[in-house]
Amino acid sequence: MAQPKRKQSKQRSRTRRGAQRFRAPQVSKDPTDGSAFVPHRVNPSNGMYRGREVLETED
Repeated sequence: MAQPKRKQSKQRSRTRRGAQRFRAPQVSKDPTDGSAFVPHRVNPSNGMYRGREVLETED
């Protein structure tokens, strides 16, 4: 089995692990009712996507 030629530094390992950390999801504010939703997705609270109603919601 292949062996590494040199020891991997702590900084290199931590940089790689740091890129995989968890992040809070990005949210946008709906201009019609002010609810928060994930961008580029249908707003589940009112069924709107890009200014058009694509899902019927029960009010």
